[in-house]
Amino acid sequence: MISIFSSDLVEIEGLFLSTEGDTTMSIRKLLRVRPVAALSAIAATVLLLTGCVGGAATAPGDAGTTTLHLVGFAVPKEANNAIQKKFADTPEGKGVVWEESYGSSGDQSRAVVNGLKADYVNFSLEGDVTRLVKAGLVDENWKSGPTKGIVSDSAVVIVVQKGNPLGIKDWSDLVKPDVKIVTPNPASSGSARWNILAAYQQVIANGGTEADAREYLTKFFNHVAALPGSGRDATNAFLDGSANVLISYENEAILARQSGEDFDYILPDATLKIENPGAVLKNANPKANAYLDFVLSKAGQEESVKKGFRPVIADTPIGEVAGANDPAKPFPVPPKLFTISDLGGWDAVNAKFFDEGGLVPEIQKATGRSQ
Repeated sequence: MISIFSSDLVEIEGLFLSTEGDTTMSIRKLLRVRPVAALSAIAATVLLLTGCVGGAATAPGDAGTTTLHLVGFAVPKEANNAIQKKFADTPEGKGVVWEESYGSSGDQSRAVVNGLKADYVNFSLEGDVTRLVKAGLVDENWKSGPTKGIVSDSAVVIVVQKGNPLGIKDWSDLVKPDVKIVTPNPASSGSARWNILAAYQQVIANGGTEADAREYLTKFFNHVAALPGSGRDATNAFLDGSANVLISYENEAILARQSGEDFDYILPDATLKIENPGAVLKNANPKANAYLDFVLSKAGQEESVKKGFRPVIADTPIGEVAGANDPAKPFPVPPKLFTISDLGGWDAVNAKFFDEGGLVPEIQKATGRSQ
């Protein structure tokens, strides 16, 4: 008889209670530790969940509970779940249960416009919230608060194999022979856009011209081996050996190492600050507003920090962060940390880089790395 550990079943059930393929990292880890039990737990969980639609971080409760729907990009799932648990201990969070959907930021934003139920959204890019504003689903003043709608910060990093066998130190090393890069697809993924903008703007930050930056980005794409759909999918592709370099969020690298993955990551001297927005929909349950307030509290930000995100609230306590290069000082400030404002803001950036006829689609077409 095959024995199924209850902890395995709970973990696998939690993984399946999500609509997105961002669980590969955790499933891989469990399969390595107890493969037979894990496979049995997967089978049992599939039977338990047959007929379920969407995903949930917590199971639906009894009468008197409030179900909130969270739609987000894949990367902050673990941070959101940690914040939700702390929120449940507050008077406002008592009785709240969650149904969640995670995926590529742009795809998730379009899904909400097309009718996917959401009370609170957590996307990679400001534009994915702006899409909901234009659709009449989010108030146009959503970013009027002190953080301007941003709920978490991070930075673009370079992830390499353990021991850094290629000797990569900064962006210039990524266009040398034998380097194979994985970064998400900018057609669907917000993290891809942060990554590509970082690769471009670091040339400018180091004294180069726009022509130099375009030349570098063309070389960069010539080294791209895979363009997965989301930031989490890109991490999984790197861990599966599809490439020897991953361009990623700092927090994603930290979380993967917390989960037992063994690799190195480099915070370049010149890199882009990542700013991820969150917003409440107009027709949301009022408790969604209380949740957003909690996300932006020091208590909420502490949970985000533990998962590798840089806080957006000043004076948020930062203890040791497992998985960081220096757990005691997890968030060093690089000498040249530029922001999206330095590139002119998202409207200008999208028109120049990502819209039809923009720089990135042209380079992808020229290099055969199409969307």
